Amino acid sequence: MHNFEFVKPSSVADAVAALENGEAQPLSGGQTLIPSMKARLNAPEILVSLTGIAELKGLSRDGGSLVIGAASTHAAVAAEAASHFPGLAALAGQIGDPAVRNRGTIGGSLANNDPSACYPAAVLGTGATIVTNAREIAADDFFQGMFTTALEEGEIITSVRFPIPEKSAYAKFLQPASRFALTGVFVAKYASGVRVAVTGASEGGVFRWAEAEAALSSSFDAEAIAELSHSAEGMISDLHGSPEYRANLIKVMTQRAVRSAS
Repeated sequence: MHNFEFVKPSSVADAVAALENGEAQPLSGGQTLIPSMKARLNAPEILVSLTGIAELKGLSRDGGSLVIGAASTHAAVAAEAASHFPGLAALAGQIGDPAVRNRGTIGGSLANNDPSACYPAAVLGTGATIVTNAREIAADDFFQGMFTTALEEGEIITSVRFPIPEKSAYAKFLQPASRFALTGVFVAKYASGVRVAVTGASEGGVFRWAEAEAALSSSFDAEAIAELSHSAEGMISDLHGSPEYRANLIKVMTQRAVRSAS
């Protein structure tokens, strides 16, 4: 690992100011950044830690929404969201192992936008809003491809606002070595309709399955998509599964999520 300067601001304003240095990178849970630095794949001169900023932590209910601070750990979301949004809490409880859940943060996961990460499915699947130090970004506009988001240079996520659904669930086909999703599906039912978001399957990252959304909006039952199938085009191909395998998992995981939704 290269030498670097470590900065730990106590406010969002101070963090944003520190990130104006072009050689600086934000550090939240560090579950991706630190390993990449150890492997000498990334060498920032300045790390700006977000973990000491109180306003970036905690969960609160705001009417029909759950607002989660970006520096909240996966473990905190799993514990504190359970009574408000059990589908999201269950998803957070499946991320990595206990060490990862107690260090990794929701904001860090979303900013990194790994194509197999779990949170992007929940954010896109609920139509959540990503709040930054500068603006609010709708989930449908935030994810822009593998490891790519709408965030500008020096912009940091401060919180995520989830509209709480009537029913929801996340079904994850686990890749046992990494504990990422080989394919994961988040389903959320609202009065206005159903949203279905898929992670881990596509080369382009998280996406919505429109055909399943239409079918499930008419009938929120696993059998409503029994005749549907997802194309294998654009799906990831690696030693863990072919594009056709992942395409089939999309349907299987969607049906499992619908069956377990509460």
